[in-house]
Amino acid sequence: MKKMIKVPHTYAIIFIIILIAAIGTYIIPAGKYDKEEIYGKLYVVDGSYHSVEQNPVGLFELFTSIPAGMQAGSQIIFYIFLLGGAFGIIKTTGAIDAGINVVVSKLKSKDKLLIPLIMIIFSILGFTTGTSEENIIFVPIGIGIAIALGYDAIVGTAMITLGAASGFIGGMLNPFTVGVAQGIAEIPLFSGFLFRSCVYVFILAAAIFYVMRYAAKVKADPKASVLYGEKIDRTVRTDDNQIPEFTWNRRLVLVILFGGIGVNMYGVIKQDWFLNELAASFMIIGFLAGIVGKLGVNKTFAAFVEGMKLVAFGALIVGFARTILVIMDNGAIIDSVVYGLSHVISQLPPVFGVIGMYIAQTFTNFFIPSGSGQAATTMPIMVPLADILGMSRQLAVLAFQYGDAISNSIIPTSAALMGYLGIAGIPYEKWVKFVWKLILIWMVIALIGLIIAFYIGVQ
Repeated sequence: MKKMIKVPHTYAIIFIIILIAAIGTYIIPAGKYDKEEIYGKLYVVDGSYHSVEQNPVGLFELFTSIPAGMQAGSQIIFYIFLLGGAFGIIKTTGAIDAGINVVVSKLKSKDKLLIPLIMIIFSILGFTTGTSEENIIFVPIGIGIAIALGYDAIVGTAMITLGAASGFIGGMLNPFTVGVAQGIAEIPLFSGFLFRSCVYVFILAAAIFYVMRYAAKVKADPKASVLYGEKIDRTVRTDDNQIPEFTWNRRLVLVILFGGIGVNMYGVIKQDWFLNELAASFMIIGFLAGIVGKLGVNKTFAAFVEGMKLVAFGALIVGFARTILVIMDNGAIIDSVVYGLSHVISQLPPVFGVIGMYIAQTFTNFFIPSGSGQAATTMPIMVPLADILGMSRQLAVLAFQYGDAISNSIIPTSAALMGYLGIAGIPYEKWVKFVWKLILIWMVIALIGLIIAFYIGVQ
């Protein structure tokens, strides 16, 4: 019998990519674009690419880049830790388990409606507010509901994250990607709404079908779960005899939780809250839950620490992933990669030019996973390139939008993805095994959409 091929540990996969990035600093010519600050944001100056002195990353610097990556990703890392701690307190009160049991008992045979409903709701948040890391707060709830319905942690995570990702890909009113890119391209803000909406419908439908099909398989046979055999306490349903009673104290804990989430969403939309404010808010929610749930001081803080322990694996991997970008930036090869891609695309015929832009943006997203950051870096290059190729600037924005958004659900440099998996306790390689086919489907849908947009002349 042939020995089964063992999948490398998640950290091993990331470290291999780190090594490749370091080797790249010796091979890829170093170069930089000049940047100019406009309204507090840095933009690439078109035609300003120039060679700089090669700065290869040595062996010792490779390892010092890891703590530097931790520092660069510290905001999201500590957000995950503090969020995990807050949910550790809330979970210890028994409120979530008791509340989910009530919801599940009322849904009964209608549980199949829950997956599309949740995904549609989060997709709306995705294409309106561009929520990304902020959705981490909903993952534990999604997992609890999924497991109570007989699914696994993958389904619970996917309902939230792939629903939001579908809307993010659609991007009709997303101010952080489409808004920034269209501003740089100097075309009307949120123009092309109808065309983006049509593509969004196909993207969301594919995601819903994909998740529901997987969920049905897991419910019929738990061994079909990609997490089967993993030592994760979220892969099996809690025994009904262990479900705590839905007391008034636990109801009040849920009121605090969802009221706090409402305050957070208001803060994100109206007050420009981000991770620091959200982390502080959830600490307050967690401590209030401990008081109302009658845990006492010692048990509250013990639960807080235990919650942070559970997310340590995923939280720290965010820093490892950021190390890739730190090395490429120190070696001055990020701009070189972008320049090389844009030079190749400029040699292609128009219809292949937009496809080339799409592929280039997808590739660039691995190194610059921030949507607004990628827009600021690449759009000043892609917009004049679109003019040269005789295509509408809207096409350049679409190519950026789809190239930026789709791969966020699979690349290890995405802080949001690593945050989701960290709080869910799902190994990165298991997530890839689950999601890669959907990513391919999404990429094909986007590719077809871009070709149609080219021929109908979307403006």
